[in-house]
Amino acid sequence: MKLVKIWKKIQKVLLHRVVIVGVLLLLQIIWMIVNLTELAHYSAAVYTGLNVLSLLAVLAVVNARDNPSYKLAWVIAILVFPLFGGAMYLLFSGWLPSKSLRNRLAKAENQLRPFLKQEETVFQSLAELDPAAAGQARYIMDYAKYPVWNDSIATYYKCGEENFPVLLEELKKAEHFIFLEYFIVEEGEMWNSILEILKEKAAAGVDVRMLYDDLGSVFVLPYKYYRTLESYGIKCEAFNKFIPVLSLVMNNRDHRKILVIDGHTAFTGGLNLADEYINKKEKFGYWKDTGLMVRGEAAVNLTAMFLSVWNAVRPTDTDFSKLLPHAYHSGIFKGDGYIQPYGDTPLDKETVGENVYLNMISAARRYLYIFTPYLIVDNEMMTALCLAAKRGVDVRIVTPGVPDKKLVFWLTQSYYQQFIDNGVKIYQYLPGFIHAKVFVCDDVYATVGTINLDYRSLYLHFECGVFLSHCSEIEKIKEDALETMEQSRLITKEQARRKLPIRLVQAILRVFAPLL
Repeated sequence: MKLVKIWKKIQKVLLHRVVIVGVLLLLQIIWMIVNLTELAHYSAAVYTGLNVLSLLAVLAVVNARDNPSYKLAWVIAILVFPLFGGAMYLLFSGWLPSKSLRNRLAKAENQLRPFLKQEETVFQSLAELDPAAAGQARYIMDYAKYPVWNDSIATYYKCGEENFPVLLEELKKAEHFIFLEYFIVEEGEMWNSILEILKEKAAAGVDVRMLYDDLGSVFVLPYKYYRTLESYGIKCEAFNKFIPVLSLVMNNRDHRKILVIDGHTAFTGGLNLADEYINKKEKFGYWKDTGLMVRGEAAVNLTAMFLSVWNAVRPTDTDFSKLLPHAYHSGIFKGDGYIQPYGDTPLDKETVGENVYLNMISAARRYLYIFTPYLIVDNEMMTALCLAAKRGVDVRIVTPGVPDKKLVFWLTQSYYQQFIDNGVKIYQYLPGFIHAKVFVCDDVYATVGTINLDYRSLYLHFECGVFLSHCSEIEKIKEDALETMEQSRLITKEQARRKLPIRLVQAILRVFAPLL
């Protein structure tokens, strides 16, 4: 009987879609390598051609307008495998999704542009109050196309257990539409509680739409789960479906976390819809995450982010005016400071998420506190953080004490020594895993969102965040940062130095980190 149970578990693993797709992708790579090697073995012309292709690929890498760390990783990979390195570069090197997806996303975004115009009086009032904050807002306006607002309120939640009850209460108030966009959705207490409300609202005529990332949820949702939700009257799409074909577009995941209710209330932050995010299930100790509720005109930015993806995968809307904040809200929204939700996309070469962080680092004068689950940074980010510490800014970074991925944790720790040597304080969160992505500085600026300090978040994924300036809630974010550090261990130089075998693994991981 015991052997039967073990065999059933093995069958379940072997027949899982990820395993099947992974094997098929691996076979395609092996097939390509074997065939190229065989052709080169029997043909001097092919052998020479492949080596020339690798040389041309190296030249293309060196002259590309890409991150230096990314270029270095590809150059080393091509030099180590000169026979088929050039071919692999041609197949896997690009940053952009498929042309078809790019065109559909661009069309959807262009349709929304008229509803995202910047109110000049708002920007001018910010410029008069704080030129540095206005510079950040101008950058987001010009390069991410999302305006800044002063008639909205942001509410910060320091953990999922604090955020979740409020989210449920707001969902129950929905009368017209509910939009959800998440990287991970997993059946359990959190998602099932939300689903019951969504089913009731859909049955009552509320327009309920759901986007989830197919790869992000592939281990935790049944195959074609979107069909189940459709049967409940919930419109649903799995973004960028995970298929057994070698394709660069598989890199570009929808890592956003967005929930919009009736156009005027929205949630974002690090929280996915799974039980560990509200600590109903323990995976890596206590799961520390953060959320943000935005109420008012600024919610339109998050609505537009959702609609840009939704209408790219399922064209639906022609009249966007009924989805704006004032469509179902009479009167003037209360305001507290300046709030600017923004999106980042791999559609262009503009690394908005990283640049928003770099602008905050540059603007910091007294302190800069950071939460990040992964600390895998390029030279620009390393230099900016170290330079801030050298000019007297109190720079503190909180990383997990309990890792979710051992090799990624080693990679994160490989940066500790350089940071500490330059005056940056590194903390490890002792109760467990910290999944939050938060920057706060000088009591006047903060950003809360989905953007990790790693290459995938900064360069390959669809992401989002909210830039806050001169909001009273920033004090609450600072207090949470200080409380979290009290529960964390300050890493010393001695603790940052690892044994030789681990350092060797870390050195290899550092080289290829941009390609992982």
